Amino acid sequence: MSRAIYAVLGGGNGGQAMAGYLGIRGHEVRLYNRTFGKLAAVRRRGGVVLEGDEQGLGRVTLATTDLAEAIRGADVIMVVVPATAHRPIAAQLARVVTSGQIVVLNPGRTGGALEVRNILIEGGSPRGVLVAEAQTLLFASRLLDDGVCRVYSVKKFVPLAAVPAKDTARVLGIINHAFPQFYAAACVLETSLDNMGAIFHPGVTLLNAARIEATGGDFDYYQEGVTPTVARVIEQIDNERMEVAAAYGVRARSAKAWLNEAYGAEGETLHEAVLNNLGYAGIKAPPHLDHRYIWEDVPTSLVPIAVLGSIAGVATPTINAIVSLASAVHGTDYRREGRNAVNMGIAGLNADDVVALSRQGRTTYDDRIFIIDQPVAGDMPG
Repeated sequence: MSRAIYAVLGGGNGGQAMAGYLGIRGHEVRLYNRTFGKLAAVRRRGGVVLEGDEQGLGRVTLATTDLAEAIRGADVIMVVVPATAHRPIAAQLARVVTSGQIVVLNPGRTGGALEVRNILIEGGSPRGVLVAEAQTLLFASRLLDDGVCRVYSVKKFVPLAAVPAKDTARVLGIINHAFPQFYAAACVLETSLDNMGAIFHPGVTLLNAARIEATGGDFDYYQEGVTPTVARVIEQIDNERMEVAAAYGVRARSAKAWLNEAYGAEGETLHEAVLNNLGYAGIKAPPHLDHRYIWEDVPTSLVPIAVLGSIAGVATPTINAIVSLASAVHGTDYRREGRNAVNMGIAGLNADDVVALSRQGRTTYDDRIFIIDQPVAGDMPG
């Protein structure tokens, strides 16, 4: 399928970058946003104007606040919203999605595809809906004006996995025509547990809480906020994440190795690698603590990592401490509201069951069989 119909859900920086990128390449694009404000200029311009690494007017055939209208007849539904919005979006999709449609989370953070799949099933969505997640967002972008988006960079390679993993090739067979950057990860446990936002965002923010409140974030987040002591804490968070990944047979990259691969930053310690990363120079700290580095990354990244660790018998004391601090700071029980075992649909399963679920979409527990219905040939788009 060289030309697919795409519904992009989310009118923010990433959503408009994706809509414009697809439109420039000749795909039919529908753009959905919960409120109309960000869509008015897109309608007026007939699309999204991209500047920077991508340039031109990406045509958008429909800009709407009606989710059912946006996805009607779409081959691929690209979800580009904060991970905390995955749950309500999935609940709405369950009522309107049709067999054969592909739902891709950009990105899934940790456990995103598991959570969305679980909500779709519980919501009575039809058989044959494929759910996948990207490990990170493809674009680094910012809205410059209404309907105008600057794309600073497009990543060259982004791992992606469907749940179950046996459907990953089917998803890539359609979206690779528009996005050759996506390649197959082993399973959603791999994309979920290589989540670097979980390492660099909540811990650094909370350990700099007093300074953020005193200065309004007027300091370099990484160059000044990651002191040797802070680096040791986030390195321990990273070690716990990798131990959880290993328990599920996933080879996760260390944060230090990732800094080298992504930015060419080197160092004997994580602290040195962060300081040597020129890409982080000048990035300011959040202006306040009511920030997505806490309210997004804790419930949709650290909480599910700790849950997966508990299921596999891997202790995550530092991660748990950060979750508790975040809950205290915001007065919110992130363990209850975040991606816990119930919300991800893995309550009562053991580690082997979770692996089987992520790879084959099937596991047995207490004489029950959980099956993700697979599409038959006639269900597939095109």
